[in-house]
Parts: sequence; C-alpha cells; structure tokens
Amino acid sequence: FTSVKDLIAAIETFIDGWNERCKPFVWTKTADDILTKATGGQRSSFTRH
Repeated sequence: FTSVKDLIAAIETFIDGWNERCKPFVWTKTADDILTKATGGQRSSFTRH
C-alpha cells in the first residue's frame, strides 16, 4: 500500500465483500468434544458449574 488511505480502502473493500457473502456459523461439535480435545482428554479434573 502506498498510503494509510489506500490500506483503509482495501480493508473496507474486503469487509464489504465478506459481509455480502456471510452466512451463519454452524457448530459441528459439542462444547464437551472441543474441551476434551483441547485438554488432551483430561476433562475429569474440571468442576462443572
């Protein structure tokens, strides 16, 4: 980019295009599945509230 103004214009163009093609995010795993993977299966030490 040759200027901050050019950078801002490029970012705004990207955001406008992204928003035109947006669609809802759909979760494919449960929170427990994600947390189990993130903690290496050590979920038993967590207290559920």
